[in-house]
Amino acid sequence: MSMLALAALSFPVFVLMIALRAPIGLAMLICGLGGTYLATGSPNIVLARLKGETYTTFANYDLTVVPFFLLMGQFASHSGMSASLFRAAAAFLGHRKGGVAMAAVGACGGFGAICGSSLATAATMGRVALPELRRYGYEGGFASAALAAGGTLGILIPPSVILVIYATLTLQNIAELFVAAVVPGVIAALGYMLVIAIYVRVVPNSAGQRAALPWPDRMRALGDVWPVLLVFVLVVGGIYRGWFTPTDGAAIGALATGLIAALMGRLGWSGLRACLMATGKQTAMIFFIILGAAFYRGFLALAQVPQELTDIVTQHAFAPMTVLLIVLVFYLVMGCLMDSLSMILLTIPIFWPVISGLDFGLSPDHLAVWFGILVLIVVEVGLITPPVGLNLFVIHKIDGQTPMGRTFKAVLPFVASDIVRVALLLAFPAITLFAIN
Repeated sequence: MSMLALAALSFPVFVLMIALRAPIGLAMLICGLGGTYLATGSPNIVLARLKGETYTTFANYDLTVVPFFLLMGQFASHSGMSASLFRAAAAFLGHRKGGVAMAAVGACGGFGAICGSSLATAATMGRVALPELRRYGYEGGFASAALAAGGTLGILIPPSVILVIYATLTLQNIAELFVAAVVPGVIAALGYMLVIAIYVRVVPNSAGQRAALPWPDRMRALGDVWPVLLVFVLVVGGIYRGWFTPTDGAAIGALATGLIAALMGRLGWSGLRACLMATGKQTAMIFFIILGAAFYRGFLALAQVPQELTDIVTQHAFAPMTVLLIVLVFYLVMGCLMDSLSMILLTIPIFWPVISGLDFGLSPDHLAVWFGILVLIVVEVGLITPPVGLNLFVIHKIDGQTPMGRTFKAVLPFVASDIVRVALLLAFPAITLFAIN
C-alpha cells in the first residue's frame, strides 16, 4: 500500500473512532502513531516521535496564552458579567419585536470579548438568557436557536483561543488577527439580529415583548458593563498597541477580571478554586487535542499529503477562488462532525501550504489573515449546523424541554445569515483587512 493510500485510509478510521465516541485527541493520536508505524515499520521511530514531538509541541511559548484566556473566561462567568451584559442589552432592545433575543445575541458578543470560547459563551448565556426568553413567550426552538447562534460569537470576537492556535500554526501576528476579527464579528451579531427581526414578523407567535424601561434605568444597566469594556480595551488594545505581548495581555486580562470579580464580592476562595480547577481541566483537554493533532499531522506530512494536494492544484491549474471554495465547503461539512479546535489543528497545516501558493492578489500576511477569518467563520457555522452542531446540544442540555427537531428548524435562518456573511467577506477582503497594516 502506498503512503498516500495509507493516509487516505486513516481518515475514515478517524471518523469511525469519533462515531464510536472516542475522544478526538485520542483518535488523532492513535491514527498518527498507528499510521507512522505502518508507514515505517519501525517501533523505534514511533517511540522517538512520541518523545520528541511531545516536547516540541508543548515547548511553544505562544501556547501559554491559552490557559490565561480560559481563566479570564472563568472569572468573567463567576463575576456575573454575563448577566450584566444581558441586562444592559435588554434595557435598550427588549421592548422591540424580538428584542430580548437580540439582547441575548448582543450579550453573547460582549461576553465573547472576554471569554474566547464558543461553547462557554453558549453555556453561560444560555443559563442567563433562556429563563428570560421563556418568561416573555419566546417559542422554545427559536429561543434555543438564537442562543446557539449567538454563542458562536465567542470564537470570533477577540480574544479568541482558536485565533491564537491559528496564529501559532501559520506563524502570524496574533494582534493583527484579533483586530481583523472585530468587524466580521460585529457583522455576525448584526446579521443574527436581522434574522431575529425577520423571523418574529414571519412567525408572529414566536416571541413576545417586554415593556420599555425608563432612560435612567437603561443608563444604570449600561453602567454595570464597565468591567467588560475595561478588560476588552486593556487586553486587545494593549496587545495591538504593543504595550505587551499576547501572553502578557492574557495574564493581565485574567488578573484584572479576577480582581474585579473579587472586588464585586462575587469571587471567594471557593469560587477561585472552582475557576482554577475548571481552567485546568479545559487546558488539559485542549492540550491533549493539540498533542494528538501534532502526531496525526506528522503522519500526514510523512505521507506527503500537503505536497500531493499542492501538486494536484498546480497541475490542473484550478482557479484560486475555486480551490478556496472547495476548502471552505470541506470545513462546512466537517463542522457537522468535529469540533472547531480539532479541525483547525488537523487541517490548517495541510490546507495553508496549498492556499499560500495561490495568487489572490494579496500579500502573504494579508492572505493568511483573510483565510484565517474565513475558516473561523465557516467552522463557526458548523457549531450550529444540524445534526451535530455542538452549540445546539449545549443549549438543548440547558433547556431540557424543546425537541431538537424544533431547534434544528429554527436555526436554519441563522445558518443562512452566516453563508451570506462568508460570501460578503469572500467578495470584499477589505472588510477583514482594512484595519491592519
